[in-house]
Amino acid sequence: MEKKPYFQWKKEPEDASKIQGFDIELNRESTKRIDRLVDHYEKSILSHLDEEYVKKTRWSDRIADRIAFFGGSWKFIIYFALFLAVWITWNTLPFTPLHFDQAPYILLNLCLSFVAAFQAPVIMMSQNRQAARDKHESVIDFAINYKAEQEIDAMQSHLHQIENELIEVKQLLTALASQKDNGDGVE
Repeated sequence: MEKKPYFQWKKEPEDASKIQGFDIELNRESTKRIDRLVDHYEKSILSHLDEEYVKKTRWSDRIADRIAFFGGSWKFIIYFALFLAVWITWNTLPFTPLHFDQAPYILLNLCLSFVAAFQAPVIMMSQNRQAARDKHESVIDFAINYKAEQEIDAMQSHLHQIENELIEVKQLLTALASQKDNGDGVE
């Protein structure tokens, strides 16, 4: 799966582009640089989270995660279906030697119960750790969004201040122009 670039290109000349939704023109070199910075930032956050996960989890927890990952995969389903088919075939066909589990397959039922009894808690432990990790990531996302909102509010207040100053400058220029017009008419 290929990642989309951070900036969407519009059909314009090769050397310039506009950021979608804004009228800021950037050349391809600048947008590629920004894309690299965003990718680097995302990778550094993910690597930090992975390092923290390795530090905070015991080896038994990581093994449980791997077991849960394998137990919830198509590979496990296919291997287990093949195992069941071979077991039933071996114990059903008359020409196979040593039928160790006859037709109601009581030993097979015992094995299936054993696998289910141990696999379910391991999967639940893994899900609990993943939920805690997701919660931690959501807290980080919230902090990033909160900081971005604060920065946007600060930029908006600066823009309002600049707008007010421009209005004052416009009023002063209008007053100077009217004084000049009044002064020119007197002389």
